[in-house]
This record gives sequence, C-alpha cells and structure tokens, in this order.
Amino acid sequence: MKKNNENLSGKIVPASSVGLAFKRAVKSFALLKESRIGMAGLFLVVLWILIAIFAPLIAPYDPLANFQPFLKPGMVDSKGNLFLLGTDQIGRDMLSRLIFGARRVLIFAPLATFSAYLVGIVMGLLAGYRGGWWDIVLTRVGDVILSFPPIVLYIVIIGVVGATAINIVAAIILASGPGIMRIVRGLVLDIRTREYIAAAETRGESDLFIMLVEILPNARGPLIVDACLRLGFVTITIGILAFLGLGLPPPEPDWGGMVNEARVFALAFPHMTLFPCIAISSLVLGFNLLADGLREISLRD
Repeated sequence: MKKNNENLSGKIVPASSVGLAFKRAVKSFALLKESRIGMAGLFLVVLWILIAIFAPLIAPYDPLANFQPFLKPGMVDSKGNLFLLGTDQIGRDMLSRLIFGARRVLIFAPLATFSAYLVGIVMGLLAGYRGGWWDIVLTRVGDVILSFPPIVLYIVIIGVVGATAINIVAAIILASGPGIMRIVRGLVLDIRTREYIAAAETRGESDLFIMLVEILPNARGPLIVDACLRLGFVTITIGILAFLGLGLPPPEPDWGGMVNEARVFALAFPHMTLFPCIAISSLVLGFNLLADGLREISLRD
C-alpha cells in the first residue's frame, strides 16, 4: 500500500521521499526569493557565516595582537597600521575581533539551539502522541522549569557549574527545551487526529515510526520558523551572559565579552561598545527577518 502524508495546509503528499524533499526545498527557496524580508534576513545570516568561515583571510590583524590602545575608527598608529574600527583598551584591533567573534556566536548559538530542539522534540513527541503518564510527567517538569525567568536560570546554572562552553550549551538546552516541547506537543495533538495517522496505526506501524515518519515531517513548518527566532534569542542570550561575565572563556574574542570589557570606557570611546552591539543586532535581525520570510512560505505552501 502506498503511504500518504498530509501537510499542515491539508494537502495529501507522498510519505518520506528524498526526491520529494528536494523538490520541496527548491520550491521553498523559490518562494523565499519572492519575500524581500526573507531574502534580507538570509543575506545578513549568510554574510556573517561567510565572514566567520573566511575570518583568517579577511581579518586585517591577529585579534589577540596588541597595538596602540584607544585609537578611534580610521586612525593610524605610530607604525603606520590603519585601524578602520579603532582599537580597544589594550590595543587590539576592533575589526579583527568582530570578525573572529562571529565564529564563536555561529558555532555555539546553532549548537545550543539544535541540541535544545532535539531534547524538546523528543519530549514533545512522547507527551503528545503517547499521552497518559508521559504527558503528565513531561508537562509538569516543563512547567517547573518554565516558571523560572530564563536569565535567572542561566545565571544560577552557570554560576554553580562554571562558565565553560559545554555548561553554557547545557544551560540553554535546559531552559529552552521545555518551551520547544510545548510547541511540538501542540502540533502533535493536532496532527495525530489526521486520517493518515489512523491508517498507519491500522497497518500496525510502530509508535517510533509514526512519530518520526508520519508526524514530525508534517510539523516541520512551524518548527523551522521557531528555530530561526530561537537562534536570534540564543544569540542575544550568549551576548548577555558574556556581558555579565558568564560567557565563553577568554582570550578568544566574543561580542558580548567585548561590550563587557569596554563598558567603563563607553562615554570616552563609544566605538568600543557600539560596533559589537551592531554586530549582535545585525545577526539577530537576520534570523528574525528570515523567520518572517519562512512564515510567509508556510502560509503559501
């Protein structure tokens, strides 16, 4: 018997197929090209990804090298070195640190976000499809975690276990997983009432097969949009933690850490805090605009 899936708009489409997935990806990109907002977001995100990848080639100086401190944008030091964005309090080139700082953000923000999604999806599928005590236990655990303000939860966890990359990712997973679980659970409760789920159950398919093959692919639209928004939120979170002194360990450049180090010089040398803030804002804006474009696609598709 040929299996069929129904997407969120109610259309019947063939079940898991590599060819179909490729066609849908091409169609989605074509629809995204029609969205100016989505393309603007994609441009910003891809721009920062390329900057992070080619950082050693495009950075004018070593981000840890010391030159003349407190140079303003466009100034030249005594040796004739030009600093387009100036230098910080110990003479490090701001432009090079911004470029290399993109690497940290674009490694740890997606890593933490997608790890949180893995946990949240598993919890949401079990709570929504299995129901019963699975739903009760997972929902109550999620409610307890969500009752804490996220930033307080981050500070407590990282303050206790220490500010390492693994601990920061683990804290974000713990704080974000329950929220993702709620979204997945709501989608599963809706999708499980569809006819193709009943057909799969009648055929004797396993719960694992139904959750991963029949339910999860049909929930991908809202989850992809939420993932883009959550990437922006996690980017801000990493910056806030670094500003509070709980971020990724030095000496490698980190945008939030750059703002923290320069905050006492902000009035006299505003470029030291301004440029890292612009970098964070532009990347978060890119994720948010891309999410808006993907939301338009989900409504058209």
